[in-house]
Amino acid sequence: MKFLLIRLSSIGDIVLTTPVIRCLKTQVATAEVHYLTRHRFQPIVESNPYIDKIHYVQNDLSEVIRLLQAEDYDYVIDLHHNVRSLKIKKALGKKSYSFSKLNIEKWIYTTFKVNQLPRIHIVQRYLKTIEHFGIKDDGRGLDYFIADKDRVKEQDIPASHHAGYISIVIGAAHATKKLPVKKLVTLCSTIDHPIILLGGKEDYEHGERIAQQDPGKIYNACGKFNLNESADLVNRSKLVISHDTGLMHIAAAFRKPILSVWGNTVPAFGMTPYYGSAGNQEQSLSDVFEVQGLQCRPCSKIGYRKCPRGHFKCMRNQNLDAIVQRTYERLGRSQ
Repeated sequence: MKFLLIRLSSIGDIVLTTPVIRCLKTQVATAEVHYLTRHRFQPIVESNPYIDKIHYVQNDLSEVIRLLQAEDYDYVIDLHHNVRSLKIKKALGKKSYSFSKLNIEKWIYTTFKVNQLPRIHIVQRYLKTIEHFGIKDDGRGLDYFIADKDRVKEQDIPASHHAGYISIVIGAAHATKKLPVKKLVTLCSTIDHPIILLGGKEDYEHGERIAQQDPGKIYNACGKFNLNESADLVNRSKLVISHDTGLMHIAAAFRKPILSVWGNTVPAFGMTPYYGSAGNQEQSLSDVFEVQGLQCRPCSKIGYRKCPRGHFKCMRNQNLDAIVQRTYERLGRSQ
């Protein structure tokens, strides 16, 4: 059977689809698995051994549709479920299964602050799309594969960090998902352990501001490494402190202990670090930090450039002492 899986974006969402890819490939003996995503996300999927062929959307959707029509799929698994994926499914005219985005429930929660969301992780909602084929969750969690060419060389990180370090992800797609720089400065200055800051080029200046507090302890890697190299740095770290962002899910794929810090989004959306069901690892490796009791939260299912209320209490009121304390506990040491 020939399958097309669709997930066009983004980093974290694509990583969260990897159990579907793996379970489909390993549990259906005749499965040929193709994956469709945007070209800029190639590094996430290019080394996945469970994918037989990858197709990329660049600018012209009609061009990729023509290529997909020539593949003559048996089934389409829509893990994106938007206007573009609907257009693709309609053009292919094949039997398809789509996951529920729960947009109405999320709208009710963000608008009226009434939580009607089912207590189910998005990975489990993704997996429901392939239940028809007799596929069950194998409990192995997420996958992330890095080619040898993207392994970070020892000489590319400070010698002071070779014995071990903490990764702190300071970036995120939206400002309301990120701790203010002043809070990050305080957090990194307080933690007595080598730290590597991770983020994109857009986070470099903030990283420099944080690192200058203690250049020997804090290494600013923001914008210096590509996505897979940053993922390799995550894989080599002792633990990860992260906002609700793609590298958080990559850290979960590597079974790293994660201290996740939540702002305008909430864990109830079903996108917390996911380790799978084997050994109940999710509970033991994940710590969630959020400001409780805010009537304005969640204000969005995605995020904003700035706090709609102007006070940004969901991040400004984060308990840094609790994060530092849990960091030391995870490291197996006292303050």
